[in-house]
Amino acid sequence: MPSRFSLHRVAAATLLCFTALSLSANPWTARQAVATALANNPDAEIARQRLIAAEAMIEQANAAWLPQVSLSGRYTETNSPMMAFGSILNQRAFHFGLDFNQPGRIDNLNATGTVGYNLYSGGRATAGKKAAEAGARAAQEDLRAAHHQLANGAIKALLNLRKAREAVGAVEAGVRAYEASITNARLRFTAGQMLKADLLSLEVQLAQTRETLTTARHGAALAAQAFLFVLGLDPVGAESVDLAPEDPALTAMITPEQTDFSGRPELTGLQERLHAAEEMVQVARGARRPTINAFASYQYDQGWKLNRHGDSWLAGVAVDVNLFDGGQTSGKISQATAELAQVKQMLRKARLGIALEVEQARLAHQAALERLEVSAQTVAQADESAALSRARFAKGALLTAELIGAESRLIEARMRRTLAEADERIALADYHRALGLLPFATP
Repeated sequence: MPSRFSLHRVAAATLLCFTALSLSANPWTARQAVATALANNPDAEIARQRLIAAEAMIEQANAAWLPQVSLSGRYTETNSPMMAFGSILNQRAFHFGLDFNQPGRIDNLNATGTVGYNLYSGGRATAGKKAAEAGARAAQEDLRAAHHQLANGAIKALLNLRKAREAVGAVEAGVRAYEASITNARLRFTAGQMLKADLLSLEVQLAQTRETLTTARHGAALAAQAFLFVLGLDPVGAESVDLAPEDPALTAMITPEQTDFSGRPELTGLQERLHAAEEMVQVARGARRPTINAFASYQYDQGWKLNRHGDSWLAGVAVDVNLFDGGQTSGKISQATAELAQVKQMLRKARLGIALEVEQARLAHQAALERLEVSAQTVAQADESAALSRARFAKGALLTAELIGAESRLIEARMRRTLAEADERIALADYHRALGLLPFATP
C-alpha cells in the first residue's frame, strides 16, 4: 500500500500537470487562480504540515492513557563475583558447593518483558492532552488564515495583471491617436498650413508616449510573473498567461453588510493558543502532585556454562512524590504563567489591530468607489474633449500644443479609470479578508 507521503507527491504532480495545461489552454479566472494558489502555493503546504505536526502532538498526549510495553534482551559473560552470583540465582543453579569468591566464568541470556500503566499523574496527562487539542485547533485556524491570505493574494495578483495590461491598452490607444494626428499634421505641413516646429512637437510627444508604452509593457510582464508566483507556478512562460475577458466571480463580489470580525482565523487561533497556555500552567502545577504507576515484568534467564535456566516475575505499584527539586517546579510554573500572560496580551493586541485594519479597509473601499465614479465622468469628458480637439485640429483651428494637451488628458483619464476599476475590486477583496471572509466560495 503506498504511503501517505507518496500519495501526496502524486497528487502534487497531477496538480502541476493540470495547472501547466490550463496555463497554456484556458484563460484564468479569479476562482481558478484562488483554487490553484490554495493547492499549490508553498505557504499553504507549510500550514498543512504544521497542522499534521499539531495533530501528531495529540497522538503523543493520548499515549498517557495506554499501557507502556517493552521487551529487552541481552547476553553476558563475566567472572565478577557479584554479577555471576546474581546470574546463578536467576538460573536456579545455586548450590552450597559454590566458591563465592571464585565463581568462575558465568554466562547469562536474559529476556525481560515489562508492562507499565500510569494510574495518576497529578492531572498533567489530561492537561497535556487538552493543550495538544487546542494547539491542533490553532493550527487549523492558521491553515484557514493562510487560505484567506492566499485567496486575497491571488485576486490582487490577477487584478494587478489585468490593471497593467489595460494600462498598456490605454497607452496604445494614445499612441494610435498621436499617429493619426501626425499623419494629418504632415499633410498640413506639406500644404504649408503648419509650422515645422508644431510637427516636431507632435513627433516628440509620440516618441515619449511610445517610451511610456514600453515601460507599461515591462510592468505587465512583471505582473504576469508575480501572478504565477502567487499561484506557486514557474514564472517561466509568463507571457502566455491569458486572462478571461469576463470574470463573473469578480463581478459578483459584494460589499459585506456586517463589520463583525470575530470569525477572523487569526483571532480564533490565538484564542485556542490561550486555552493551550492555560492547560500548560496546569501541566506545570501537576509536578507538585504525586505520581502513581502500576507495573509488572517477567524475565527468563538461560546459562550454558552451568546449563541451567529459570524465570521470574515482578508486579507492584510505585508512588513518587516530589518533595523538593531546588525550585525547578516553581520556575516552570512561573514560566508557564508568564507565557499565558503573553498570549492574553497578544490576543488583546490582535483584536485592536484587526479592528483598525477593518476600519482602514472599509474606508479604503469607500474611497475606491468614489474614485471609480469620478474617473468614469472624467473619461467621458476627456474623450469628448479629445474628439472635438482632433476635429478642430484637422480644420486648422487648434494649436498643436492644445491637441497634445487634450490627448495627454485622455490617456491619463483612461489610465486612471483602469486603475480605479481594479483598485476598487482589490479594496473590496482586502475588506473581505480583514473581516475574515473569503471573497467567494472556493471549490
